[in-house]
Amino acid sequence: MYTTSPPRAWAEIDLQAIRHNLGIIKKASPTCAIMPVVKASAYGHGLEAVARTLDSEGITYFGVANVGEARRLKLSGCRTKPYILGATFPEEREELVENDWCSFVSTIEDAQHFQALAAQYGKKLKMHISIDVGMGRGGFLPNQLHELIDHLPKLPNLIFEGIGAHLPAADEDHEATLEQIRLFEESVATLRQSIDIKWIHIANSAASLAYQIPSANLARPGLALYGISPIESQWNDQLKPALSLHARLTVVRTLPENHTISYGSTFRTSHASKIATVGIGYADGYFRSLANKNARVIVHGISCPVLGRVTMDQIIIDVSEVPNVYPGDIAEILGLNVPVTELAEKAGTIPWEIFTSIGARIPRIYQS
Repeated sequence: MYTTSPPRAWAEIDLQAIRHNLGIIKKASPTCAIMPVVKASAYGHGLEAVARTLDSEGITYFGVANVGEARRLKLSGCRTKPYILGATFPEEREELVENDWCSFVSTIEDAQHFQALAAQYGKKLKMHISIDVGMGRGGFLPNQLHELIDHLPKLPNLIFEGIGAHLPAADEDHEATLEQIRLFEESVATLRQSIDIKWIHIANSAASLAYQIPSANLARPGLALYGISPIESQWNDQLKPALSLHARLTVVRTLPENHTISYGSTFRTSHASKIATVGIGYADGYFRSLANKNARVIVHGISCPVLGRVTMDQIIIDVSEVPNVYPGDIAEILGLNVPVTELAEKAGTIPWEIFTSIGARIPRIYQS
């Protein structure tokens, strides 16, 4: 029998924080039902654990990216239906129809194929209509809706119970977002002349927290669900970050003045320094672009700078200011003291990418 090795790095996820954040979103959008977005393994937090946590919270759909994620939800035992947010390939659609999963059409050809499959299975398939008001990655343009309306008699097995769109800049460009909401409202009005629409959705986290959309009755929160507001300085005091990332120190030693650190020798010590190696690297999602960007981790409550280049499995930090530090001690990589927004800014990216880049070899430890 071999001793089980402790993890070099791991993530801790507070499921109660996710429940709390859902409550904040409901208060911010009191007239909307909620579709929590759990795609990309719930933004790195773990699809099955997050979905099971929210399954009994009175939600309408789970937002997933593809059929594979919908299948994982089904196997997890969740009762809430998945809504597939991404385009589906023709060869995937039979599984969607067979399971009565919900998705959208964005072309007449999509609608025709779903009609044929629904007829084959003898089903009335509930679908949504995707509108492109500026995102540019799929959906009917507003001026194409009359073509769809004219085609409706040829789609007797499809029940178009929803209409949705995506706002590309709700967290960045207020005026453009207002214009896109106006286009969406016009599209809803056009479709309502021919279709009895149940669900109307366009609001992501930013729009859910900051905009009033007259016709919308379904919101699709993503980042805010995990405790981070996409709108700078708004709502962060009420949301609770759910994920923290930790790693163990593997080596602690003193290096002399003028000693080089890591690949490329991009850092040299200016004086004798106590240096620690930490068991996390870019293969775990700690971005290589954080090298020499004043990134830091926390050891025993003290901020310790990251030195030199980030390597595949390890980073190197200066622990000279930390008393009584030893191999096996824990560094906070991301969390209460190192916010994801800080890490993203230093890496030249966004919090979404930081979360979804946390590697599969990082164990997730859940607290409920």
